[in-house]
Parts: sequence; C-alpha cells; structure tokens
Amino acid sequence: MAKAKESNSTNGTESATKEEKSQAIEQAMSQIEKQFGKGSIMRLGGKTNINVSVISSGSLDLDIALGIGGYPGGRIIEIFGPESSGKTTLTLAAVAEAQKKGGIAAFIDAEHALDPSYAKKLGVNIDDLLVSQPDNGEEALEICESLIRSNAIDIVVVDSVAALVPRAEIEGDMGDSHMGLQARLMSQALRKLTGTISKSNTTLVFINQIRMKIGVMFGSPETTTGGNALKFYSSIRLDIRRIETLKEKDESIGNRVRVKVVKNKCAPPFKQAEFDIMFNSGISRESSIIDLAVKHDIIVKAGSWYSYNNEKIGQGKEVVKTFLLENQDLAIKIENQIRELNELPLREVTKQPPVSKNGHNPEKVVEKVEKVVSKKSSSTKNEFKNELELVEA
Repeated sequence: MAKAKESNSTNGTESATKEEKSQAIEQAMSQIEKQFGKGSIMRLGGKTNINVSVISSGSLDLDIALGIGGYPGGRIIEIFGPESSGKTTLTLAAVAEAQKKGGIAAFIDAEHALDPSYAKKLGVNIDDLLVSQPDNGEEALEICESLIRSNAIDIVVVDSVAALVPRAEIEGDMGDSHMGLQARLMSQALRKLTGTISKSNTTLVFINQIRMKIGVMFGSPETTTGGNALKFYSSIRLDIRRIETLKEKDESIGNRVRVKVVKNKCAPPFKQAEFDIMFNSGISRESSIIDLAVKHDIIVKAGSWYSYNNEKIGQGKEVVKTFLLENQDLAIKIENQIRELNELPLREVTKQPPVSKNGHNPEKVVEKVEKVVSKKSSSTKNEFKNELELVEA
C-alpha cells in the first residue's frame, strides 16, 4: 500500500512539473513574441505552414537533379565553373523563369559585362529587369541588402564574387598586398544577409570563378574565390562544365554542359544534369525533353528514329527538336509526363497564336488584308495581288 501511494505521488509530481514546464515555455514564447515580433519563435509542427517557393532553373534536367523543381526561395545559391561554361546563361534563364511567373528580378553586374541583347534572346524582359553596376564590393553588397530588405524582389543575381573588389583595394596602388580582404568582406556580408534573405523569401544567386591552389599534390587544386564563407552559407552549390561543342557542319552552334549538384540542403545532393546551351537561344528546352523522354521510355529511340505512341516523329535529334518546337502542345504533354514521373509540378498549357510556315501570324495577316480590301475596294485583281504580296513580305 505504501509503495502504491509513493508511485501515485511521484506520477503527480511528474505531471505537475510537465504542466509547469509547458506554462513556462508558453510564457517565454509570448515574451519573445512581444519583444521581437510575431513569428519570431514557433513550433515546427504547428499550424504555420512552411512553404518553400521555388524558381525554375530554366532547365528541366537540372530542376529534376535539384530535387525540388528549381532554386528555393529565401536561400543562397552558388554557381561556379571555368570560363565560358554557361554560368551567366544559367542565371539569366532563372531570371526569365521568375519574370514569367510575374516576379521581379535584379542583376548586380559587378563584372560590367551584361549583354542586354543576349539576355533578351534568353527570354529576359530587359525593360523590367533591375540592373546595378557598382563601383566596389561594399557598394554591391549594400545594394543587394537594400533590394532584399524591400521584400519585393524574387531573385537577385550577383555576377560575380571575384569582381566584388573591396574599396580599400581600389583606393590603393597596384601591387599592394590585401591579404584576406575579400574573404572578410564576404563573411561579414553573408552574416548580415542570411536572416534577411530567409524572411524576405528572396533567392540570392552568386556566380563565382575558379582559381588554382599552389602546391597541391593530391586531390583537386581548384578552389573558388571569396574565401570559405559562401561555401557554408549556400544551400545549393552548382558546378557547371562544358563537356562538348555542338556543331552544324563546321559551324559551332552551342555547348553541351554538365552541372553537378555539389551541395544541396533541400534534397539529396551529388546528382548531375546534362543539357544543351545554344548560342542564339540559351538552354534548349526541346533537347532536354527528348533526352529525358528517351530515358523514361516515353519516346522510343530505335537507331536514329524517334517514336512517340508507336508513331515515328522524326529521324535524328535535330529533326525531332524542330518537330517539338512546331508542335508545342505535344512538347508540353511529354514534358508533363516527365514532370509527373519525377514528382514535379505540371506545366500549364498556354495557348500559342497560330503561326504559318513562313513565320506570319494568320490572324494578323487577315486583319491587314481586310484593311487593304477596304482601302482598295475599286482596285483591280492584279493591284490587290500586289498589295497582298507586300503585306505577306
């Protein structure tokens, strides 16, 4: 009996201490919210939904390799690789995707090398793109912080970390030693930016260059500029390399690139993606669809022939690319099949205006013809024919 009483008393004290602890936690949480604002502390499994918004990378293959369908919002991304490997093209493709969704993008051009005409070819709306060409690293990162704090920007691209020259180095003379100055600048900036980025849900993309370490006997001698801070603060790190030059007869028309997901805090890392970057149009969506459809047995490849639903759609990859480009409904249908298999959100079907073989929109041609007819109602058939030829030209 005595033992039973003791056990009851111990259970009572345990429940009392649990209640006291929970009350103390609630009081502490309410005090924190009063001092630092609502949402400054919360239970992870509570009612508040933590939805990670995603911006597509512009490459279906890379979206699959990233595991979440693109670049996450409120995180830092680092893209590095050798010269002419497609780093800027990859970021501009993401900018174009963000703008398609109605988002606002900013490009901090520290290298002073952004080509507006090339960006336009990649689908970037250059009229709405915010561009800054800062004089030094401190100015670039302060502009970056101001843009992120506005809570209105969806993606900010910094091109590149190597070009973020500290003010002291610019004001100094050539040949002056500035040991660790850039690394210190990046470390301080990232400490300040991380919290702001998370709250604003902005995707911050840093482009970085590669350097060689001296005296490395074993392992890769390659390293990135700006110290080690960016490696730690980045949620995703992408290593992009050119693996092949695409040619049409003797003329180079693009590059085949391989992207390795070196680090990924949002999904399993170390995956790879291969896709084509064409010189005039950027990342080839049709090429990625063909490669992934063949991989998932949606399109069957027999020799040089490609078949979909037991119907031949073309001989040779370039012919099939042209076929998919002309038949966008089928291309979107195949892409959505690939997305469904990889558990990615489906692409919305947008109705494209009909286009004739010579590239004219028939609806616009009809409008112009009607105008010609109304103006030249009394003209002869030959004169009307001449007018129509001018309209179509």
